[in-house]
Amino acid sequence: MGEDISSFSGSKWLLPVSIFFGFPLDQVNFLACQAFALCASLWFRHCLSPRHVRPVVRHAVAALLGASFLVFCFGCYSVHLLTLVGACYWITVRADIHNIHRYTMITAMGYLTVCQVSRVFIYHYGILSTDFSGPLMIITQKITMLAFQLHDGLSKKPEELTAEQKWLAVHRRPSPLEYLSYTLNFLSVLVGPCSSYHDYTAFIEGHHLRQRLHGARPAPGSCNGHSGFDKSPEPSPMAAVGGKLLVCCACMVLFLTLTKAFPISHNVHPAFLSQAPFLTRLLYAFFSIQAARPKFYFAWTLSDAVNNAAGYGFRGLDENGRPCWDLVSNLNIWGIETATSFKVFIDNWNIQTGVWLKTVCYDRAPRFRTPLTFFLSALWHGVYPGYYFTFLTAIPITMAARAARKSFRQHFLCSGEWKLGYDVVTWAATQLAICYTVMPFLLLAVEPTLTYYRSMYFHVHIISILTAIALHFKPVSSSSSSSSSSSSSSSSPSPDYLCQQGHTNNNLKLD
Repeated sequence: MGEDISSFSGSKWLLPVSIFFGFPLDQVNFLACQAFALCASLWFRHCLSPRHVRPVVRHAVAALLGASFLVFCFGCYSVHLLTLVGACYWITVRADIHNIHRYTMITAMGYLTVCQVSRVFIYHYGILSTDFSGPLMIITQKITMLAFQLHDGLSKKPEELTAEQKWLAVHRRPSPLEYLSYTLNFLSVLVGPCSSYHDYTAFIEGHHLRQRLHGARPAPGSCNGHSGFDKSPEPSPMAAVGGKLLVCCACMVLFLTLTKAFPISHNVHPAFLSQAPFLTRLLYAFFSIQAARPKFYFAWTLSDAVNNAAGYGFRGLDENGRPCWDLVSNLNIWGIETATSFKVFIDNWNIQTGVWLKTVCYDRAPRFRTPLTFFLSALWHGVYPGYYFTFLTAIPITMAARAARKSFRQHFLCSGEWKLGYDVVTWAATQLAICYTVMPFLLLAVEPTLTYYRSMYFHVHIISILTAIALHFKPVSSSSSSSSSSSSSSSSPSPDYLCQQGHTNNNLKLD
C-alpha cells in the first residue's frame, strides 16, 4: 500500500483491511463508519421510534454514536470539533439574541479557517480523502444556520421574515443535549448534509410526517414523552434507500475505473501540454472533470441513504401521490449531468450547502449578494488558492450566463426543434464552463492553476467578461423585457416553503 500511517490519529483497527484491499486507512475507516451508520439507522427507526422511546433517548443515542464516529476516524483531532461545538453553545445560551448570529458566525468561521490554515501551511497535511476539516465544515454550517434561525425566531417580528424564514425560525434556545444531537448526530456528522434544526427536531420528536403531509406545526412544548409524535402510518423509505445504494455501487465502480484512468494532474503535465492540440486538451479536461464526480456522488448519496434509513428526509408526496425522500439530499445527479445553465448546475450540486449559503448570506446581504456568497463559499471550503480561483472565475461566468439567457432564450421557444437545439448548445457550453471553472478547485495550488488557464488561453474568462459587458449595454426591447418579466415572475419560488417538491433548491437566484 505504501501509506505512511505514523502520523495517522484515527483508529488503526482496520489496518489489515486497508492493506488487503490497497485502500488508504482513512477511507476504510470512513466506509466502515458509514456502513455501521446504515445498520444503526435501521435499528434507530424501528427500535428507537418515537412510538417506543422518549425524544431525549433518541437525542442521546444520535449524539453518542456521532461522537464515537469522530473519535474512531480522527482520534485526538476530534477535539477540534468538540471545542467548536462547546464554544458556540456557550454563545448560544449567553449571547444577546440580537447579536447571536454575528458572534456565532465569526467564531465558527474563524475557528474553521484557523484549523484549515494549520492543516495546510503549518502541519503540511495535504489533502486526505477524509480529514477532520470535513466534519468541521458541516458543523460550522449547522451551528451558524441555527444561530440565524434563533435570531429570526427570538428577535424579529413575523412580518419582517420571509415565508421560509418563518417556517424555519427557532423560538427557544436548545438544551445541551438537543444542541449536541443536532450538531454531532451520527446521520450526518462525517459528510453531512446540513439540515435545519427545525426539520431535525421534528424528526427526533416524531411529528415530521404531520408537518410534511399537512403543513401543521406543533405548539411549543407539545411533545412531552410520547404525546407529540405522529401516530399516522409512516411511509417506508426502503425503496428510496435501495435505489440510492444501487447508485452508490455504480459510482464506486466508476470511481475505481474512470477516475483512475483520467487523473486531473494530467491536465497540467508538461508533455501533454506541449504535444496535445487545444481541442484535445479541452476534451481531456471535460472527461477528467466528469471522472472526478463519482466520488462525490458516492459519498453524498450514501449519506442520503443513511438518513432515509433512519426515517429522516421525507419531503412529502409528489404529484402522483408517491413519497419523496429528498428533503436532505445533497445532489441531483440527473440535474447535474443535464444542466443547461450555470444556475441549474449550482442548484443541483451540493444542495444543502447552497441552502446554507442562501440562509446565512444571500437572503440577508443588503448588496453585492452574489460576490459575497461566492466569497463565503470559498472561505468555508478552505484556504487553498485554487478555491478562490474557482469562485472568482464563477462570478463573471454567472453574470454572462444570466445576461445571455435573458437576451436570447425567448427567441428559441417558438418550436420544439429550435428549443432542442438551444438546449444542446447550452448544455455543452455549461459543461465546458463548469470544467474550466472547477479545475483550480481540484488543482489547489497557484502554479498548476495558472498553467492550466494559460494552456486554455483564458478563453472562458475573456468570453464571459466580453459577453457580460456587451449585453449589459444592449438596449432591451419592450417585448423582450415583458417576456423576461413574465418569465421571472412565473419562475419565482412559491411563497409556501412546504410546496417545493422538486430536487432543485432554488438556493442562489443567479439567473
